[in-house]
Amino acid sequence: MFKKLLNNKDKLIELTKMPLNENCSAVVLKKLPEKLGDPGRFLIPCDITGLDNCLALADLGASINLMPLSIWKKLRLPTFNDMKMVLELADRTISKPTGVVENVFVKVGKFYFPADFVILDFVADPRVPIILGRPFLSTAHAIINIFER
Repeated sequence: MFKKLLNNKDKLIELTKMPLNENCSAVVLKKLPEKLGDPGRFLIPCDITGLDNCLALADLGASINLMPLSIWKKLRLPTFNDMKMVLELADRTISKPTGVVENVFVKVGKFYFPADFVILDFVADPRVPIILGRPFLSTAHAIINIFER
């Protein structure tokens, strides 16, 4: 094949003038972005009445907002609604929530957002006691920029 190509000089000249697309030129010019490491966890500083200056874990994989039973008791939130729900946690264990408390106001910055929390009896990290899932992030119109720290 190479012998044919070398014998056909017109075709060879035509191929040398072929423009590169942007992907190829980025590789040739070494303009690929630098690979960065894991940015770690996304923590949102927030306030809930009775729990000031806490950090919440923003979990894009969670379809619910999660609060430990101990925090619910500490905050003296309204009684929760019983739910017939079973959760499969990240470690693949199955857990049955205690209930759901609705319309808890979470302050992020200077804004208040209503959130429904599933109450689960588990030992939470005292520094990051609650998990805010996609419903909260959607309500708050969150924009996540993992490049800037």
